[in-house]
Amino acid sequence: MKKRFIFTLITVLFLTACSDKGEPALYNNLETYVELNSTLELDEVIACAASDKTNNNISYIFYYPIPGATDIQYFETTTLEVNPNDFSQYFPIDYQQEPVFNGYLERFVRDSDKEVWSIVTYITNGKLHKSNPIRLKHQTKPTEWTSNVNIDFTESTMPKFSWEDGTIKENAIYFEVISDEDNNLLSGTYTYDKWFQYYNLSNTVLNVTRTTPPNLIVNNEYNFTLMAVSEDNWVNLVIQKTFTAE
Repeated sequence: MKKRFIFTLITVLFLTACSDKGEPALYNNLETYVELNSTLELDEVIACAASDKTNNNISYIFYYPIPGATDIQYFETTTLEVNPNDFSQYFPIDYQQEPVFNGYLERFVRDSDKEVWSIVTYITNGKLHKSNPIRLKHQTKPTEWTSNVNIDFTESTMPKFSWEDGTIKENAIYFEVISDEDNNLLSGTYTYDKWFQYYNLSNTVLNVTRTTPPNLIVNNEYNFTLMAVSEDNWVNLVIQKTFTAE
């Protein structure tokens, strides 16, 4: 009887110490995870979050995965009432991941009405990448989705897009994507200005376009996507518009 009890106890302890994937759980929060990877150089992850167009309980945590990124993980706090820079307050959560722009970007899909802080991490060769804290606001300031954008075709195949802030004016930076009719990303840029011209980088402050994008083809359809992002990395406004190149 005593041997059976000891065997059962050991089995329970072993299972408790394992992750859902059957691997040893060597960390239980972001602080420990960073310490375990302390030999790696720290770097950044470009990430932000937005609420779903129709269901405010669903939020999307978008991130840009550098090619070759591994061990992509999502951490979140249990409440907003914490110091967002205290990594011991962030715990790993296994949410569904989806490709965006055919995998050029990716996103975690979170179905919960609770607002929290979140962080995305991944590893590349010799580096541990970590996003800035993202403040989820899908209940208090749900993302506004619209198609309102002005497109100026004065310069052939170099359309200039301009827009206004939506209901929420707390925007620090704007992320613009031009994609083709198959939703392949052609260019991905950030500006402080409320305008962007394809492919004019004069006012671009950050560029995730990997190669020089192709010239637009007259009469072909393309897509313009904009995310207006606050200082705490919440997307207040999404603009999506299909247009025909002139």
